Amino acid sequence: ADLGAEKFFDIKCRKAGLKPSAAVIVATVRALKMNGGVKKEDLGAENVEAVKKGCANLGRHIENVKQFGVPAVVAINHFYTDTEAEIQAVKDYVAQMGEEAVLCKHWAQGSAGIEELAHKVAELAESGRSQFAPLYSDELGLFDKIDTIVKRIYRGSEAIADKSVRDQLHQWEKQGYGHLPVCMAKTQYSFSTDPNLRGAPTGHTVPVREVRLSAGAGFVVAICGEIMTMPGLPSKPSSEKIIINEAGEIDGLS
Repeated sequence: ADLGAEKFFDIKCRKAGLKPSAAVIVATVRALKMNGGVKKEDLGAENVEAVKKGCANLGRHIENVKQFGVPAVVAINHFYTDTEAEIQAVKDYVAQMGEEAVLCKHWAQGSAGIEELAHKVAELAESGRSQFAPLYSDELGLFDKIDTIVKRIYRGSEAIADKSVRDQLHQWEKQGYGHLPVCMAKTQYSFSTDPNLRGAPTGHTVPVREVRLSAGAGFVVAICGEIMTMPGLPSKPSSEKIIINEAGEIDGLS
C-alpha cells in the first residue's frame, strides 16, 4: 500500500477526480511471518509469534490507508499451510487497529470463498465513512512532495538528494511542472530503500538518486535507492517453449 495505493490515491485519483469509498488491504500469513523474521524456506511451519511480530508491517499499511481518509478492510489471502492460531493472531491484531480482517479462500473455493469479504466491502462503501483527500496539495514544491511521502508513508526521517537532483526539480518548477504529483520508484520489500529491512522501520533516510519528468503522463518520477524501473526478463522468453500440439491445444504455459 505504500507504493500502489499511494500512487493510486495521490496520482490517479487526483487526475481522474476519483473519490474511493473503501479500500481492501490484502495480507498473507506467509508475508507477515517473513516480516517477523522467518526465512522463506521455513514459512510452512507454524510460528504465531513471528506472525504477531510481522503484524507491525500490516499495521503500518492500515495507518497509511487511513491517512487518506478511506476506510479499509483486511483480506487474509489464505494458504493451505496457514494454521487457525496464525489466522486468529492476524484477526486479533487488526481488531486492535479498529478494523476487521476477513479470511478469503477464493483460490480453493472460488467466489464462495470470498463472499464474506464482498459483503464487508459493500457495507464499507455504502457507509459514507470515506473522507478521501490526497496526501499533499498541487501547490507544494516537488521535493517537498517527495519528502512528505517519505515522512508520512515510509515513516522516514527525510528524503535526501544531491544538489543536481534538487536543481533539476527547481528547473521543472520554473518550466511550469511544479503542480505535478510525484511517482516514487522504490523497493516493494520494505518501507525503506533497503529490501532486507522488514517490519515497520522508522527514522531512516530515503535517498533520491535521480528524477525523471513524465510530462505526458502527468507526474515526476523519483528513483530511490537501487531499483529497476523495468521488470527483469529471463534470457530465454517463455514464448520459446509455448507450442500448439497435435491435438490443436496450447502446451508450455505452466
